[in-house]
Amino acid sequence: MPSVDEEREALAALRDYEESGLGWFWTTDADGLLRYVSSSVAKALGKEPGELVGQPLGALFFLDNEERQDTGRTLPLALASHKTFADFPLRARREGAEIWWSVSGRPQLDAKGEFIGFRGNGVDITEQLRERRDTSRLAKFDSLTGLNNRFTMGQRLESTLSAYKSSQRSCSLMMIDLDRFKQVNDTLGHPVGDALLKQVAERLRGVIGKDGEIGRLGGDEFQIILPDCEDRGKLGDIAKRIIALVSQPYSIDNSRCVIGASIGIAVAPFDGATSEELVRNADLALYAAKGGGRGQFRFFSIELQNTAEKRKVLEEDLRHALAEGQIRLAYQPIVTPATNIVCGFEALMRWEHPEFGELSPSMFIPIAEESDLIVGLSEWALREACREAAQWPGSLFVAVNVAPAHLAHNGFMAGLMQALAESELPGDRLELEFNEAVFGVSEELINETFGALKTLGVRVTLDNFGAGISPLGRLRNHHFNKVKIDRQVVQQMASGRSRCAAIGASIVTLSRELGMTAIAVGVEARDELKAMQDLGIKQVQGYIYSPPCGIEEVIDALATGLWILEPDGPARQRADRRSVYRRVGVIHEDFRYDVIMRNLSRGGALVEGLFDVPIGTEFVVDLGEGQLMVSIVRRSDGAVQGLEFESALVDDGAGGLCTRHRVPRHLLDAMGMPAPGSTAAVVALNTSGGMHLPKFATMETAGKQGKAA
Repeated sequence: MPSVDEEREALAALRDYEESGLGWFWTTDADGLLRYVSSSVAKALGKEPGELVGQPLGALFFLDNEERQDTGRTLPLALASHKTFADFPLRARREGAEIWWSVSGRPQLDAKGEFIGFRGNGVDITEQLRERRDTSRLAKFDSLTGLNNRFTMGQRLESTLSAYKSSQRSCSLMMIDLDRFKQVNDTLGHPVGDALLKQVAERLRGVIGKDGEIGRLGGDEFQIILPDCEDRGKLGDIAKRIIALVSQPYSIDNSRCVIGASIGIAVAPFDGATSEELVRNADLALYAAKGGGRGQFRFFSIELQNTAEKRKVLEEDLRHALAEGQIRLAYQPIVTPATNIVCGFEALMRWEHPEFGELSPSMFIPIAEESDLIVGLSEWALREACREAAQWPGSLFVAVNVAPAHLAHNGFMAGLMQALAESELPGDRLELEFNEAVFGVSEELINETFGALKTLGVRVTLDNFGAGISPLGRLRNHHFNKVKIDRQVVQQMASGRSRCAAIGASIVTLSRELGMTAIAVGVEARDELKAMQDLGIKQVQGYIYSPPCGIEEVIDALATGLWILEPDGPARQRADRRSVYRRVGVIHEDFRYDVIMRNLSRGGALVEGLFDVPIGTEFVVDLGEGQLMVSIVRRSDGAVQGLEFESALVDDGAGGLCTRHRVPRHLLDAMGMPAPGSTAAVVALNTSGGMHLPKFATMETAGKQGKAA
């Protein structure tokens, strides 16, 4: 038995412990009411100790938000069971700062073994819990933007797809890559780049809100998960809003930054059942969006997957294409619209692939840019264009596209001077075209090179102006001789919308004030040509005058010295109706027929291949990959039918159209729908009704691309 002095010392030690703030004590009676609680607890709660005595122990804490132990036990349960409990994390009732205590208790018994209450202690664990939460947050969230990190997004996608699989619920994935972000980092520094990423994150939150999960995967890559969303019309609208918002200028530390965004979209279960498949296919769509000119979105399709496989083949074949003489130049005339006289040509590369036929630059130049081939191709194009243009009479110029990587190459100027010397082409008959990517090259190098080109008499053109988001100030800062107005801007200027016309007029006016020539590119219709003439455009390029021509055709046409081209094109562009040549299926009753689609619009299509179909006949049009559209025949003439869709198609992001919704593959299989690529003329489907003979006869259709059937 301890002596009185020992008890006195023990009590003093306990008092010191309480006052140190390291811990506190409490006792209750048999009913769970407090008989004693340390003054430090009362002080932390903003009360006097006397106010707490007589209150239930649970009155100190928020028991409804209590963090339970792994056993699932709660404080009321532990007190009611009269059992020892230890290290219960409990949140205190205190306005303002949050307090967390780890509380333990031991039951007390009298001499007869009857329960008389609890004695216990508590320890403040607020700081440890905060540190643990911070550590947990760092593991789950991006420290810069506060968005989910790659690990968390992977978990969320995996768990969502797993939960949705059995019920075939949809989940969409968007992969976002910022355009021209590297240029901001390189020119303005990483602190500005970090601040820019924070603002991008806020803009993404503004678009998505609570409809989905947003994550930053690292660098300038972002990801968005949109559960229960497979409507491609809605997804396209979201993508357009993101692109528009992210592309708005940013103001950071007195610096003005302008970037853009490209987006790839894949939808489960149509585009992949697992997270790996969905991420891979969204990446393929993103790659296609960036390859299409950036600032765009793309949906995944089987065609993209086939293109990716084809791309691997093309990259390997491209390494040998120059040596084997497969690359040639075609020349598209540039015309003075006031006289219709050809004043020059743009040199465009063509690749005669032994397996795939003629390939345009849009197919192989992006491959070359991402490999080590672009400089060699660009050097060859410059030499060949100078050599062939030297055969032309008079002062006709040739315009050659130059890749930014070629401009930045150490041997650029030496190679250019050698090309001019060997061909004996005067410098003032050569024009070099650069797109907006050239602004990623250092300002010093651009100014130095442009100055050297001016000395040689070589003119410099800014290509595709208006397609990106370079400010008009770029035209003032660099000494361009010409500016090419992008095809999309030309279309908008001819659309009759005053805002678009005003933007186009401002480009023309500014270029004129700066002593530059404005060239309208991609002019195809007469209303577009007239709009350009009304604005005073001096040079026009497009199919309304001529497609790109071979060198032999150019030389023959120039034999008389002048080449006059009369404009020849439709009165106006019908942007809503797209000419196509594509095999599709139409379903009527128990049969699916193969037909050829000749044109397509949001509201209907023209198909060919079935004889004498009555007006009013209902079809389901199978556009492939689960895209089924209910339609009705509104016009019928022999083997040609005009169809009206029950619901409108939506923008697919690639200049085409697609359905809002798709039918999953397992339902198509149940119907007996043929697999992709099937060429059967008539297929009997699995239906609940009795089978009978096909109602319509089919025909073998031939067209400008060969037989369709």
